[in-house]
Amino acid sequence: MTSAPVDLPRKAGELRAAGYVPRTIKAEIRDNLLTELRAGRDPWPGIVGFSRTVIPQLERALLAGHDVVLLGERGQGKTRLLRTLMGLLDEWTPVIEGAELPEHPLDPITPASKRRAAELGDDLPVAWLHRSLRYAEKLATPDTSVGDLIGDVDPVKVAEGRSLGDPETIHFGLVPRAHRGIVAINELPDLAERIQVALLNVMEERDIQVRGYALRLPLDVLLVATANPEDYTNRGRIITPLKDRFGAEVRTHYPLDIDAEVDVVRQESHLTAEVGEPLLEVLARFVRHLRESNAIDQRSGVSARFAVAAAETVAAAALRRSAITGEEPAVARPVDLEAVPAVLRGKLEFEPGEEGRETELLEYLLRRSVADTARERFAGLDLTPLADAVAQGHLVSTGERIPGRDVLAALPELPVLHDVAARAGVEPDDSPGRIAAAVELALEALYLSKRLAKDADDDTTVYGA
Repeated sequence: MTSAPVDLPRKAGELRAAGYVPRTIKAEIRDNLLTELRAGRDPWPGIVGFSRTVIPQLERALLAGHDVVLLGERGQGKTRLLRTLMGLLDEWTPVIEGAELPEHPLDPITPASKRRAAELGDDLPVAWLHRSLRYAEKLATPDTSVGDLIGDVDPVKVAEGRSLGDPETIHFGLVPRAHRGIVAINELPDLAERIQVALLNVMEERDIQVRGYALRLPLDVLLVATANPEDYTNRGRIITPLKDRFGAEVRTHYPLDIDAEVDVVRQESHLTAEVGEPLLEVLARFVRHLRESNAIDQRSGVSARFAVAAAETVAAAALRRSAITGEEPAVARPVDLEAVPAVLRGKLEFEPGEEGRETELLEYLLRRSVADTARERFAGLDLTPLADAVAQGHLVSTGERIPGRDVLAALPELPVLHDVAARAGVEPDDSPGRIAAAVELALEALYLSKRLAKDADDDTTVYGA
């Protein structure tokens, strides 16, 4: 974040003369959202798979001026979506310099700021706040207190001689400090009921109450929250009056198709080695099979972070092989998928009765994902010449210590290998590692269709007749 432009007004009088009229936070977001939509720009950068479902609902809620709760299972991008709301704020907004809350210089709300504005008039100093500082986020936890969100009496200020009835004895919490901004509460139902009650006045009357002392502050905040649908019910951990205060409930979802799932993985993962499109498709299908499995607890969901972590694990396996063999560049191959079940099993919650079968289930669904991807990639391509070559004694060994050039060296020159590489998006003159990744996928497809045998030990896999 850079400092505010030097040509912005620095006094209340200059601000008024420049035509800065106070707007509510909801009006500001509405105006900026309409500007983006009319210009044909995407107001939601980095959000994948929601363009025809979640985004239109959220945009309608914001245009209506509603507080919003996003309902969805874990790993559906709810927090990521809320954070993009920051981009709908003005880049710089004027505040009273030195004030405890970010009040508009032409519309102060605290007694201290009103007093300063009356005394200084047009000379009231103005500072400029960047939009990144107008978004406050809180993860709801059972130990969150009213003081954290709303505020509490400050004993230091009382000790200085102020009375308990003096509003200036209050130390403000997160919500008042987000005045003229966005307050995001993650996992809202995890707040204790008495804390949920403290939010009622903030959302409806826009005032706050601290230890029985009602301080009337016309707070201007957009309150957004996330919740799991299972908890966000009258029978769950959300109180009915608070649920009623939200003007819009928007349901999120996991990516609806393979392409969207791959886009999410590609965007969110930090890969230490190259992972080709076919392997990303395998991982996308793997996650979708997990979400459809009766053995997985679907109430907790299978997060998109699982696919991201799987891709990063596969890349790490390729990087390790590159370091051992000296092969460059480091390229992931299907053999690296074997690292996924063991490393990521703990990220899933299984149904009761599945104890002891977790790894077996994951390996089965992973094989199924490989078969589905290979069938899609190689549809209409006759792999018989490759199967015949292996059956005639050209055994192919692969593993974490075998470079791609050795995989290719085990096979004779076959025209079908060029077709296999092309179907995997690899050029004929590409690196051995990339071509070997495509060939391995074809070999695995032949094995899964029972046209080849496969023998595997700790670190080597051999394809044969």
